[in-house]
Amino acid sequence: MKRNISLWQFAGFAFTSLLGTLLHYLYELTGRSVLAAPFSGVNESTWEHMKLLFFPLFAFAIIQSFFFKDYKGFWCVKLAGTAVGLILIPAIFYTYNGAFGKSPDWFNIAIFFICAAVVFLLEAYLLKKDSFKCKRRWIPIALLCVIGVLFILFTFITPTLPLFLDPLTGTYGING
Repeated sequence: MKRNISLWQFAGFAFTSLLGTLLHYLYELTGRSVLAAPFSGVNESTWEHMKLLFFPLFAFAIIQSFFFKDYKGFWCVKLAGTAVGLILIPAIFYTYNGAFGKSPDWFNIAIFFICAAVVFLLEAYLLKKDSFKCKRRWIPIALLCVIGVLFILFTFITPTLPLFLDPLTGTYGING
């Protein structure tokens, strides 16, 4: 299984899809637990939907890293894939809404799965190519950790920017 990159990436897509869907509802299912809030969606903002993609991607990357130790560029590939996914969510959402006014719920849901698929397809391509090298593995790991910390921090100390606005309530973050 170590060398079957396509199978690993399919497993990653399934893992991310299932965990991301669970995280969408976890905050409400736990009675708005402050322990669930950092990793789950606390409102319907675009930022919170990006968080639903990030944490499953990061968790799967940690699991996968134990089996891909010989890939020198593994963490750079994971950082690139994660960055693309996190950029695509607002890009697709705001482009669609800018062009058509408001996106239907089914499309908003589809954005998550489309972005997850793009992430794992891109990573599969880069892993198979095996030319994406990291000179210092700790740099992409550190950057992914910083992104994770920002997701957690902005759950509780939320900037008042459109990316963080819950379109249903007109509020920001967990205190909305």
